[in-house]
Amino acid sequence: MPHKERGARSSIIKRFTRTVCHSKVSRNVNMEKLRNEYLFPEICQREFEHIQKHPDAKLISLGIGDTTEPIPDIITLAMAEHSRALSTAKGYKGYGAEQGNKELRKMIVETMYQCVAIKDTEVFVSDGAQCDISRIQAYIDSSVIMGQAGEFQEKTKKYENIEYMKCGPENGFFPDLSKTARTDIIFFCSPSNPTGYAATRNQLEELVEFARENGSIIIYDSAYAAYISDDCPKSIYEISGAREISIIVLR
Repeated sequence: MPHKERGARSSIIKRFTRTVCHSKVSRNVNMEKLRNEYLFPEICQREFEHIQKHPDAKLISLGIGDTTEPIPDIITLAMAEHSRALSTAKGYKGYGAEQGNKELRKMIVETMYQCVAIKDTEVFVSDGAQCDISRIQAYIDSSVIMGQAGEFQEKTKKYENIEYMKCGPENGFFPDLSKTARTDIIFFCSPSNPTGYAATRNQLEELVEFARENGSIIIYDSAYAAYISDDCPKSIYEISGAREISIIVLR
């Protein structure tokens, strides 16, 4: 190579050479195992694809729920009044109680837990059920990131260390616990979404007994309990022995 060309190339190399700094923080390899496990985006995507192929189709969506009616005046006016009071010396009170507003917790107990002996000191008001589940590190994504879920099985589309309890019409929308392996955490929703099925008293007694025998904790989602109109329990705390091994979450 002529001297001129070597000199030019050397100049170019020096011009674009820079020092790269690498972090010494090790990467959590479990992040690579995350999958889109949230049901509703998948339903939404399939619904969209179906409409694209069949634009005249009429669908009954079983995806994520949405509101259809305006918020009652009594609620919005109270919110506006409270917000306005925060701009006054008399109405401003600083940060609220760590466990949530005491009067609100008292009303929650009186309104929603009349049938069980729950105290307002046992109620925690937060920013949502999913956030709380993540905080106790029991949500699927949290378990994956911590390495507890095991490897994702492409064939079954399931994580190897998560026990998936089948609840369909063939088994009365309640899992066969005799064929269910022991787990640390049991997630159970009653009434179920989107089927609307509410577990019977006998079924919940079976679930509580199963959890107690295995030393498991039940995360009980009762977001739709207000819609129960028959004699099915509205709270798992109606079942003897449930309070020691259950956490109820409401959205």
